Amino acid sequence: MSRSRNTRRRSAAAAVVEEPVDGGLAQLVPDPDRGRAWTLLIDGAPQSHVDLDDPAYLSFEYQRRLGHVIDLVAPPGKPVHAVHLGGGALTLARYVAATRPRSTQQVVERDARLVQLVRRELPLDPNARIRVRTADARAGLAKVPDGWADLVVADVFSGARTPAHLTSTEFLDEVRRALKPSGVYAANLADGPPLAHLRGQIATAAARFGERALIADAAVLRGKRFGNAILVASDLPLPLAELTRRAASDPHPGRVEHGRQLTDFTGGAVPVTDDAAVASPAPPPSVFR
Repeated sequence: MSRSRNTRRRSAAAAVVEEPVDGGLAQLVPDPDRGRAWTLLIDGAPQSHVDLDDPAYLSFEYQRRLGHVIDLVAPPGKPVHAVHLGGGALTLARYVAATRPRSTQQVVERDARLVQLVRRELPLDPNARIRVRTADARAGLAKVPDGWADLVVADVFSGARTPAHLTSTEFLDEVRRALKPSGVYAANLADGPPLAHLRGQIATAAARFGERALIADAAVLRGKRFGNAILVASDLPLPLAELTRRAASDPHPGRVEHGRQLTDFTGGAVPVTDDAAVASPAPPPSVFR
């Protein structure tokens, strides 16, 4: 049995796909535990995981938390209009297509060669209503019609950092323009101690949306380690009880902060504007070891 397992592992290693893309060296690494599943890495940093046989399976912690938001943005199975800023392996767009058939989606991904690689090696279901636009995230968002989207998901990293122009109130003005009045914005943020970037992003969202929540590991919220946090914002009340239940039941449980606790966590941070915006901090090398 051990020899058979080792043989499978060697076969998987031989099947790794490597290709230079605009953002660096892309690698598609097969998952030895799932038949047609792959992890996308850019310059060694894990970006996303996708299972072609089961697109509703979300492996990464932050993707599961975004999946909870997707599940709760509308009644189960109801089609939605979704915009994804940042494509990666198109994991979340595939998830929406699998869990909400007949949804119409737009993906904005700047890296044209990455899009070509993913389309070739990890093809989309031809019946999925997913349009992939090669453009800067903010420029692509500007082309979305007013009030079109039920959901806007921002998951954009360049060199493992969120670009500065996607962190400002002016950027959120474009998000609000594209959203329906009942729409939801969700952003994958990354930060570590002293959490200045994360606090600033919460303050920025508070300047533009009436309701906010943050989903993250307790150690990240306490500033004990670098990690991801999911910011959720809307002008209508958020499904906080169900978000809390789902986050707490994940393999790596997360906490949901909202209301006064979230305001206190922000700690007096001020909204970020275009003229003061900076990219999110680079993760320490230990994060990817």
